[in-house]
Order: sequence, then C-alpha cells, then structure tokens
Amino acid sequence: MAEMKKAVLVLQNGMRFEGWSFGYEGACDGEVVFSTAMVGYPESLTDPSYSGQILCVSYPLVGNYGIPPRETDENGLSRCFESEKIHIRGLIISYYSETYSHWDAVSSLGDWLKEEKIPAICGVDTRELIKTIREEGAMLGAIIPDGCGHSVSMWKAGEKFPVPDPNLDNQVDIVSCKEIIRYGKGNKKVVLVDCGVKHQIIRCLINRGIEVIRVPWDYDFNTLEWDGLFISNGPGNPELCGKAVEHIRKAMEGDKPIFGICMGNQLLSKAGGARTFKLRYGHRSHNQPVREIGTNRCFITSQNHGFAVDGSSLSDEWEPYFINMNDGTNEGIRHKSKPFFSAQFHPEASSGPVDTEFLFDEFISRL
Repeated sequence: MAEMKKAVLVLQNGMRFEGWSFGYEGACDGEVVFSTAMVGYPESLTDPSYSGQILCVSYPLVGNYGIPPRETDENGLSRCFESEKIHIRGLIISYYSETYSHWDAVSSLGDWLKEEKIPAICGVDTRELIKTIREEGAMLGAIIPDGCGHSVSMWKAGEKFPVPDPNLDNQVDIVSCKEIIRYGKGNKKVVLVDCGVKHQIIRCLINRGIEVIRVPWDYDFNTLEWDGLFISNGPGNPELCGKAVEHIRKAMEGDKPIFGICMGNQLLSKAGGARTFKLRYGHRSHNQPVREIGTNRCFITSQNHGFAVDGSSLSDEWEPYFINMNDGTNEGIRHKSKPFFSAQFHPEASSGPVDTEFLFDEFISRL
C-alpha cells in the first residue's frame, strides 16, 4: 500500500480512523452506516437506498472478485448492478484486495470507484467502527484523502467535526426517475412508484408477465390505468415523501392490490395512519431473521433501511405481517379486508435464500 495516499475517516463525535485512499481522491461526507454482507459489494454500492451514506463493509476482505461488466439486459436493466450508478457517497473497508480474480470481472473495485468519483478508505479498524456505531447509534462522518485540499493531520482526535445531515434532504427525490418508463408486456399493468427502486425488483415483476409502469415518486399515478400498485424501496426519511403518501392514500379508497417493499412499507403505513421512526443504526445486512405473524415460519432476509414503522401506531384496519426477531421491530403490514400489504425486507434479494420471493406471487395473484 506504499503507493496509496493517506486518508482519514472523521466522525462527528470526534473519533478518527486513519487509513489509505484507494478510490477517488476527493473528500465526501454523509451518514456512516455498516453492512454485514460477506459478498455483493457491486450490488450494495449501486443500491439507491444507500444515497447520502458512507458505507462500511464489515467483511474484512473486499475487492477480491473485482467488478463485472456494465451491461444491460433486454429490458435496459443493469445485468449485475441494482441501478445505473454508484449511490453511496464513500466506502470504508478493512483490507482492500488490489488483485482480483473472477471469470466475469472487467475491472478492479478501486478503478470503478475512481471512474464514478467515489472516495474510499481501507486499513480501517472496521470492527471498532461498527462497535462504536452499535453503541452510540448512527452518526455523520467524512472521508478525507490527503492532498485534496485538506490534510489528514488537520483533524485532531476528539475534535468535533461538523457534517451536514443527508436525512434532512429528500433522498428519494434525488434517486427517483424523472419521467415515466415502461417495461415488459402483459395482460396486467402495475404502476411502480420509484422511490429508488432496485433493478431486481423490476425484473421480478417482468418475469411474472407484468407490464411495469415506473413513475417518479411524487407522480399522481391515480390518473393512469393500472391493475396493481407497487411502492419501491428508497433512501432517507419517509416524512419527506408527503406527496407519495397522499397519492397512496387516494389509491387506498379503491380495492386494487397494493404491495410495498422497504420504503414502500413505510409509505403504505403512513398512508394508513401509522407513524415511523429512525432506527438506532438501521438494518443493513443479509441475515436478518424475520417471522411471519400468526405462524412459526421464520425467514432469513436481506435488508437496507434506517427508518422503521411503529407497529403500535397501526389502526384497527391493519395488522403486522412480519416482525424482526432480533429487535422486535415491524417488518411488514397487511390490511385486514383489502389486498394491501408490505414487507420491510427485500424479497427480491439473491444474497442467499430467495424463499420470500413468494410475496411477488401473492401480489400478482390478486391482480
């Protein structure tokens, strides 16, 4: 690592972690979060739900299988990524593997980060960093490579570091599409409210013979003809998505099926009158145990969210659908009489088991 420039990660509480820059040599700031995934960094980095955040990957070795081609499929969706670009503001890892080896790789992780101008730091004690976040809660921070107008020595340990809070901005508006996009062909039409949708979600709908009408997060989809409504995942604070909630509430006056994932769970819940709150450090991992309420069925799920639904605030018309077995937080809701339901986790994820993909079938069967 002798050829790498020094870099420093500074947290708002004054903690600092020195390391080496292996991405774009520019500074970045954001909310520092962590993921416990062992693999899947190309997918994680392109997940729009990470918008505004600096991601710390807990797995100690990152970069060893490189980055796959930037190809699209017949529907114009990224073949190996969850969107068209990297959405994290910065990356934190323990050890960076400069040498990569994989039959499908076309470049290194470091080169890809430089190409998309994303700062990254390695050589960090990620165990200590994650322990700090788990004990103190999510916090803001910045990655500062040496020589980018700053010096790694200018920030002293214990010195408070002012960082703007990305959760005060409407991150959904930043990542959502700006115009209507149509995918697939079929007898049934589903409006997809794009709050930061992952490409695999669109693919799961297309593969089930559905015509998908992807609309911006604040678009009044009630003016369109559709058979079902899908509300996607997305980043940031659901309190800033009032327009989407209004449109969903209007749609709920009818009986057409509605399915929400992640941010979609939160927005559907708010449309139904429930409250949301910010989690201490969020759920961002591939191994969250979730139980279906009313049964003993438990699923290992992939998740990425920093806010959650207050299950106690659900009205009498609604009931919890799933619950997180680690901390008891809500993982989905369902209406008692109408075909409206949601999941806080990602049933489309392929990080391991795909046994919750049945939720797409449940949604399609109601159209």
